[in-house]
Amino acid sequence: MFKRRRLGLTNYKKRLALIKGNMYRLVVRKTNRRIIGQVVEYDPSGDRVLASADSNELRKLGWPSKANRATAYLTGMLLAKKFKQDDKDLVLDIGLAASTRGSLPFVFAKGFADMGKKLRGNFEIDEKLYNAANVAAYAAMLAKEPEKLKRQFGEYIKAGINPEKLGELFSEVKKKLAGDA
Repeated sequence: MFKRRRLGLTNYKKRLALIKGNMYRLVVRKTNRRIIGQVVEYDPSGDRVLASADSNELRKLGWPSKANRATAYLTGMLLAKKFKQDDKDLVLDIGLAASTRGSLPFVFAKGFADMGKKLRGNFEIDEKLYNAANVAAYAAMLAKEPEKLKRQFGEYIKAGINPEKLGELFSEVKKKLAGDA
């Protein structure tokens, strides 16, 4: 009967609790290479997606699509920009992901909330966790060993992005997203 539960894809008890609240859900899912966010409204005939954002869309703004915290934050900002309704409260739906402080779903929610959207919960996360400056510092440290740098940041280098400048690139993309709001 509950195939999705048997396969470990849906926690129906948690879903029912979220639906009973009669609020829109901010659904965040992480794949190996992407972060996907949606604003979903419950409907008895099936959930309706009101707005959706995929981390691959950030490539248009110059940001490499990876499944990391910086990308999660920017994707959250992108979804908030697409979702035009400001009057409705939302609740975070992280699915079966672990609810660890500072994890990707919470960083995504922080990006969404920083764009002025109403989201239930406290998403106070230190910016150092997601602003890519720590990644840039690590790349600068590895610059002394080009082989390790290429192995660790090869995809960034192929895309023409200097990994030591990721913090600056993050700030630029963040300004673009916030400025267009």
